[in-house]
Amino acid sequence: MLSRMPIQSPINPPANVPVDTEVLAVRDATAHYGQIQVLHGVSLTLHQGRLASLIGANGAGKTTLLRMISGIVRCTGGSISANGMDITRLAPDQRVRIGICQVPEGRQIFGPLTVQDNLLLGGYLRATAERAQGLDEIFTLFPVLAEKRNQPSLTLSGGQQQMLAIGRALMGRPKILLLDEPSMGLSPVLVQEVFATIERLRAGGLSILLIEQNAEAALSVADFGYVLESGRIALQGPGPELLCDDRVQRVYLGV
Repeated sequence: MLSRMPIQSPINPPANVPVDTEVLAVRDATAHYGQIQVLHGVSLTLHQGRLASLIGANGAGKTTLLRMISGIVRCTGGSISANGMDITRLAPDQRVRIGICQVPEGRQIFGPLTVQDNLLLGGYLRATAERAQGLDEIFTLFPVLAEKRNQPSLTLSGGQQQMLAIGRALMGRPKILLLDEPSMGLSPVLVQEVFATIERLRAGGLSILLIEQNAEAALSVADFGYVLESGRIALQGPGPELLCDDRVQRVYLGV
């Protein structure tokens, strides 16, 4: 089970940045895979210390959008800015350096490597002392990872692998955390634990963009929500309001 301990670090929100300051802005962005256009003029914002959820069906373009923000997929039109800086053309490693870290879909841990080595990879841009401090913080946050620190990561359960994927991203001391389908493949009990952890990360001051197929869970924790359909933002609004929207309930909640 995921730890219920209070989260203090490695959350590292920008000093003296007021809550609700815009930290991420995607403006009229497009993205392609070859000749196929996947995103069509997508715009969204994320504010300091807030959690924005993006929901949508398979193939709507959710993961493409997150990869575009990370720099893995090229933004072919429009712009992306973080903390007032245009990052549209920055390489992925440069985006990590300014505090954008992603927990990828399917966790994508390095199975043969130990738990500790996976975490250290997440902090590869940090000084040695910072990496050591980060390990202590992650092991406090997720005690089960401390117990298994020298085991190959492939021996972990699905829930423990998700802890590891989140911990690896936190080792980069993100200012903006991108989460791609963190509940995928987990039991209902572990899904609740994952979302409780996400809420505590947000309460600790971290700005989070969450992509999820579990619309109810995603919108329940969201300050603001977006619905992506066929590469376009179809609906947007405060999370609780979208959760009660007739269209969202009919299409995504089966009500």
